[in-house]
Amino acid sequence: MGLLTFKGGIHPDDGKRFSKDQAVKPLLPKGDMVYPLSQHIGAPANPVVKKGDHVLKGQMIASAGGFVSAPVYSSVSGAVKGLEQRFNPAGTKVECIVIENDGEYNEVEYDPVKPLSEMSREEILDKIADAGIVGMGGAGFPTRVKLSPKDPDKIEYIIANCAECEPYITADYRRMLENTEELVSGMRVVLSLFPNAKGIFAVEDNKKDCIEKLNQAVANEPGMDVKALMTKYPQGAERQLIYAVTKRAINSSMLPADAGCIVDNVETLIGIHNAVVNGRPLTERVVTVSGDAVESPGNFRVLLGTNHRDLIEAAGGFKAEPEKLISGGPMMGFAMVTLDAPVTKTSSSILAFKEDAVSKNPETACINCGRCVEVCPSRIIPSRLADYANRQDEASFIAMNGLECVECGSCSYVCPAKRQLKQAIGGMRKIALANKRKK
Repeated sequence: MGLLTFKGGIHPDDGKRFSKDQAVKPLLPKGDMVYPLSQHIGAPANPVVKKGDHVLKGQMIASAGGFVSAPVYSSVSGAVKGLEQRFNPAGTKVECIVIENDGEYNEVEYDPVKPLSEMSREEILDKIADAGIVGMGGAGFPTRVKLSPKDPDKIEYIIANCAECEPYITADYRRMLENTEELVSGMRVVLSLFPNAKGIFAVEDNKKDCIEKLNQAVANEPGMDVKALMTKYPQGAERQLIYAVTKRAINSSMLPADAGCIVDNVETLIGIHNAVVNGRPLTERVVTVSGDAVESPGNFRVLLGTNHRDLIEAAGGFKAEPEKLISGGPMMGFAMVTLDAPVTKTSSSILAFKEDAVSKNPETACINCGRCVEVCPSRIIPSRLADYANRQDEASFIAMNGLECVECGSCSYVCPAKRQLKQAIGGMRKIALANKRKK
């Protein structure tokens, strides 16, 4: 039987050799902690503390601002310095709660938790919502909302996105090896919400050690299985992952639940375990620090709110002044304008490169080679869509299925003319979606 996959995609140098063999190390922050009120899709959280308040680790400092929102918790003990405009990793100034870390890490007393078997569906969902769990693979969609489809009985697959197809990032890889039981426990919690669902751990076949360890962990779990995926980018994109595992296709107007699926990232499932089984809110995550400008790349367990400068220092600093800093992966991440930004719920990595390869390869005219069409996982025509985007021709862009783009960047990667296809299409796609919502 062949490996599970989809049509299209690319095989870039994965760069994982820099950090994949580095076990996760705990990292304690050194300065003030900064907590953006918006670390998720949806309404920003509402502050529930004020300047001068003393807070404990694990204490809620901002409550959910609506159904599609998530609370924020302090990851340290200390004094609230106030609400300030600070940079987030994307380079935008946003409202943040700033806390002076006292270095003592005094923690709240958590309520006792009931065994999973004694919890009702609503109790489980409330635990997940109250803990501030969101999609931690990048999107940041509040997990309680994702786990509340209109008809739970129609959900047939809970897919753990263990692909980690983005180059350089190895945080999920280390989590799968080092926190296997917590990952399986998180899947067990989610499966308890969906009586007709099967749990699938979908792992790229370049992570054979993870596949072996997960197979051992689910050997006595009749509702769980491990599936090997072809190693290819963007294997971890939600639509491509669902198609690879189930052969069910969804488009931009559909949700995974419409295909009977729910997809959760590795870090998210571990967060679900901590929330429901341990009664702990989300205050930390694992982050990869890598790239050829980093002295000692590695993976770190980081308290949310930690400054990115602390991560670089923990990885030995820069061995050369980087021309490019990226939050997230090189394909779908975004350039950082400053290191003075906090780690948030969706911060999977920080990458530092000696050279900015993109800026040194200026665009030239399209040669109509068709390579972007061959690799596009959405089966659209990136070169033509980019032309429409550059002309601000929204009607033609939509008619040519521009909304189906998943913004993976495969087209830009293979383009011999070095056209910034993803950026052009992504920009027009955002405009088109905003106008669609207005209507």
